[in-house]
Amino acid sequence: MSARNRELLGLVPASLLVTAGFAGVFIQRSNALSNVSLTYGAIFLGLCVAGHVFIRMTLPYADPYMFPLVALLASFGIVMIYRIDSTLARQQAQWFVLGLVLFAITIVAFRDYRKLERYRYLIMLCSLGLLVLPRLPGIGYQANGAYLGIRIPGLFVFQPAEFAKIGLVIFLASYLRDTRQVLVMGARRILGITLPPIKHFGPVVVIWGVAMVILVVLRDIGSSLMFYGGLLAVLYVATSRLSFVVVGLVAFALGAWYLGTHIAHVHARVEDWLHPFNSRLYHAQLGSYQIANGIFAQAAGGMFGQGFGESVLTIPGGGPLLPAPQTDMIYAVITDELGLFGAAAVLITYLLFVARGFKTALLARDSFSTLMTAGLTSVFALQVFVIVGGVTRVIPLTGVTLPFISYGGSSIVANFVLLALMLLVSDRARRPA
Repeated sequence: MSARNRELLGLVPASLLVTAGFAGVFIQRSNALSNVSLTYGAIFLGLCVAGHVFIRMTLPYADPYMFPLVALLASFGIVMIYRIDSTLARQQAQWFVLGLVLFAITIVAFRDYRKLERYRYLIMLCSLGLLVLPRLPGIGYQANGAYLGIRIPGLFVFQPAEFAKIGLVIFLASYLRDTRQVLVMGARRILGITLPPIKHFGPVVVIWGVAMVILVVLRDIGSSLMFYGGLLAVLYVATSRLSFVVVGLVAFALGAWYLGTHIAHVHARVEDWLHPFNSRLYHAQLGSYQIANGIFAQAAGGMFGQGFGESVLTIPGGGPLLPAPQTDMIYAVITDELGLFGAAAVLITYLLFVARGFKTALLARDSFSTLMTAGLTSVFALQVFVIVGGVTRVIPLTGVTLPFISYGGSSIVANFVLLALMLLVSDRARRPA
């Protein structure tokens, strides 16, 4: 079977999941089965087939598993959001269509994606500008203490950090492609530790500073960790020096420790994480309430879950029992209703996508393609780790979305752009010489 036929066959489970998921919601709500679920499944399959046909025409040698895995995640996300709020699910479906459109535009506009190297500094400046936008008066949008996006009155809320992550990875891939030999050859051992030359390590230090600024100014721990983790991943792939990564981790840990003990809002997040069941912190307006109830919801799910649609999201007198279930806490809802087995299936799907991304990086024929694909894959994987780790209390909880599953237009559109770039690299790497 050809690669493209395998891709087409892989879209069938996604459409079946939409059909079965909506059927389960209708049965849970009205104890009746409706043919509307079949209609939704057919529409979703039609959209995915349209994306497949476009890939077949433009990228015939691209990886055959990435797009079906994304379709599976997106279909599951729409069903879960519909179970929580049908209006939000319709909006998410609209963002999914827009994401597919931007996916196609990215492939057409950047068919020769290596031209992006010429504009690396412009891309970096635009990315840093996007990160600053949420702090501008009048348009800055604050949620749960963090400045995550900008609000266009009467239109939508946009999270520029989702696109900034792609721009910063492109800059790092281009810059380190040119300077990696200098970083390796110019390294010096000090007290038994190999350190890179500061002269050529300057832009990397700037990214470290950006991560710290994000912690202070935007109050966004998740984006800070995601950006800096992507930097270290690209740096390691470029130089193969583990000592550089260790030095970077130590620097980040020192900066995070200082900010966590001296900046009030960062310290509050850490306290909520360390003591979620503290009666003083357990309040609906504080993060401790959200973390603690998320732990309770996951524990209630057990191994096999309470059943689809059975998770309790509101308290009898009104108000949220599990705040932000469609965004920050959607993984807790999944674990509550589908149990550990269902949550593990979601994580395995993400791991399969990440594995295909790293395989594409290994097959790439030039350094820039390898570094860019490895960086994009690492950022994607770190985004999953940050939100799942926050919900499961491995790290402090942040407002990062679960890619393709959580409600959020900026996230799903930006991740479709990320997918387009990875498929462009894959097509060029797999194309016969």
